[in-house]
Amino acid sequence: MDKREQEFQKRLLSTFKVEAAEHIQALASGLIELEREPSDEKRMQVLETVFRGAHSLKGAARAVGLADIESLCQSAESVFAALKLNQVDLSLALFDVLHEAVDALGKLLSSVGTDPAGQGLPVSDLLGRLESAGKGVEVPPVTPGEAQASAQARPQREARPDAPEERTALADTVRIATARLDALLFQAEELLSAKLTASQRAAEIREALGELAVLKRERAKIALTTRALQQAWDRAPKRHGTDKADPQLRKLLEFAEWEAVFVKSLEARLAALAKSAEHDQRSVGAMVDGLLEGMKKALMLPLSSALAPLPKMVRDLSRDQAKEVALAVSGEEIEVDRRILQEMRDPFIHLIRNCIDHGIETPELRQRVNKPARGVVTLAITPKDGSKIEIVVSDDGAGIDVAKVREAARRLGLLSPEDAQNLDEQLALPLVFQSGVSTSPIITDISGRGLGLAIVREKVEKLGGSVMIETHPGRGTAFRVVLPLTLATFRGVHVGVNDQRFVLPSALIEQGARVKFEDIKTVENRETIRWNGQALALVRLADVLELPRRRAENAARDTVQVVILGAAGKRIGFAVDEILGEQEVLVKSLGKQLSRVRNIAGATVLGNGKVVPILNVPDLLRSAVSVSAAPLASTMEKQETPAERQSILVVEDSITSRALLKNILESAGYQVAAAVDGIDALTLLKTERFDLVVSDVEMPRMDGFDLTARIRADKALAQMPVVLVTALESREHRERGVDAGANAYIVKSSFDQSNLLDIVGRLI
Repeated sequence: MDKREQEFQKRLLSTFKVEAAEHIQALASGLIELEREPSDEKRMQVLETVFRGAHSLKGAARAVGLADIESLCQSAESVFAALKLNQVDLSLALFDVLHEAVDALGKLLSSVGTDPAGQGLPVSDLLGRLESAGKGVEVPPVTPGEAQASAQARPQREARPDAPEERTALADTVRIATARLDALLFQAEELLSAKLTASQRAAEIREALGELAVLKRERAKIALTTRALQQAWDRAPKRHGTDKADPQLRKLLEFAEWEAVFVKSLEARLAALAKSAEHDQRSVGAMVDGLLEGMKKALMLPLSSALAPLPKMVRDLSRDQAKEVALAVSGEEIEVDRRILQEMRDPFIHLIRNCIDHGIETPELRQRVNKPARGVVTLAITPKDGSKIEIVVSDDGAGIDVAKVREAARRLGLLSPEDAQNLDEQLALPLVFQSGVSTSPIITDISGRGLGLAIVREKVEKLGGSVMIETHPGRGTAFRVVLPLTLATFRGVHVGVNDQRFVLPSALIEQGARVKFEDIKTVENRETIRWNGQALALVRLADVLELPRRRAENAARDTVQVVILGAAGKRIGFAVDEILGEQEVLVKSLGKQLSRVRNIAGATVLGNGKVVPILNVPDLLRSAVSVSAAPLASTMEKQETPAERQSILVVEDSITSRALLKNILESAGYQVAAAVDGIDALTLLKTERFDLVVSDVEMPRMDGFDLTARIRADKALAQMPVVLVTALESREHRERGVDAGANAYIVKSSFDQSNLLDIVGRLI
């Protein structure tokens, strides 16, 4: 090994030691937490944490060729997997062997790079006991002598960070100068508050000038009257040296004359202040922006520094699996915030391993389908929109079997058997990011636990990014990861909801728009709007954030403001009270006590000192799915006379269904007539007056789609609400119903009496 390779290996091991120390500490803390006998929910959370820690440490150890650490992590991971599935019971003996494994990992780690023989530490006996524990075999407790030796070893290992060689390893990875730059960056970022404050003050002075202008306009309206009074007072005769005119009027006229001079002087002073404030705003803004940009560049590193371990990992993995794989990398010279690189090391490893194990076929199989024997894993990095980067990790392998994904999700209980059968590919693919979902038929040391991609999504979303997956059978799979270039500041759109203010990242906003209430349709008891030719779900942001619902302040309002958010291939429209504008945002942490609040990513401080929450868009998209239909239009106040009874036409060829619908609606106080098909319904609509039509879809002579289209084509009936109630639940049928002009589309399999009455009540 030449000197250059030795230096590279030394840097690689130093990076690994810092990362591994964090994982080992997390494992130790998790075991202590489990020994405290937490609740079942907390126990599963801790098990998931230690499971992921062992999994990530295993992958990192494999990347740098530390076989003993990798083997220990693989065995510990098997034990944690058995505990998650309740195949093994927690016991004192089991805790002893797990703690012993963590101590052994610490010893092995401390010997990395300093003790060439360190990797020869005897771990075979420990591996055997861990393997037995993972299979549910009772593990014999350690002897008192062994326990004492283990207890003595722990303080010694924990004291290691103070040793000179450990300080050297740490300095090679996180230099003192870098830490100081981190502190300087934090202080520079805090100056953004001063920039926002300067902008706020300039705006306030401009508002004061505007208010003064209003005063001048109002004063100008009475200027002629004041001048006439002044002239009349001047012409008033004087007698015996005294004024005949009212002395009070004289004081009033003198004040008016003084006020005119004062207002003119005040306007000049405010104009000068406004000019000075705007100059200060520009100066401070330019200095803060320049300082921030310089500090960010000082802390940015090329992506190549995080990608360095990947070629060796690809080589080792492909050899282990008897595959031929080449790694092609482009764009590694692009620089990114060092903090992002640190967080993305594990996701890079998981994505590459996934491509090799699940994607690339064996040379024999590739040649059989006319592919080159050597597969290619491509990692391409490109700039995106100036403030983001897109990382595409792809392979030219077999692609993802969506049927296996559905089946894996069904086994885990994430999908019902019916959903697993009917879910389309676009909705099924994101399930691979769920913990436990794996298409591998067997659990190996490389994969099969369904954990790697779950870690990828968690890390990416924590960084404010998004990840999407694309697959083509026989041609390969691609993971698209979009990340910000820096972490602390970003552009955000301020929105108002129930007199409260929130910030949404501009990068995840597809569009903001005003939507007419009449354009909001209901499909399966969910509000939808048309966007780019497709039906898009619509929810109230207030409902997602669990804020109290309010009636509209202005009953005459006929539109709602909507922000369309998108992440990981999902898009949902969120109704807000107002869109206030966009500005640069400084992210403030919520602290350890609020480190993970659902739907909230952090907070920012405005120029006026007000704290505003920053919303977590991926969380919002997940939360919106569970929010029940929020009737936006129902917030508009309606005035109806108590004696008024609306008339409804039920169109249904089934006698049983027709009777059921008729009974439900009549019990709610509506007048109901019935028709057996579309032709019969049109005849009744021509001769009688109805406020709403409830129709089946599949009927003889004329189905519900055609009936709806005929109603919309008739000028006299075009505005009549139509609700389709049907057994046809495919997306194509729902969109056909919306295209035909239906106001609501209810699937019989999810039919609920209250849903029907709620929709009818909102439409008439």
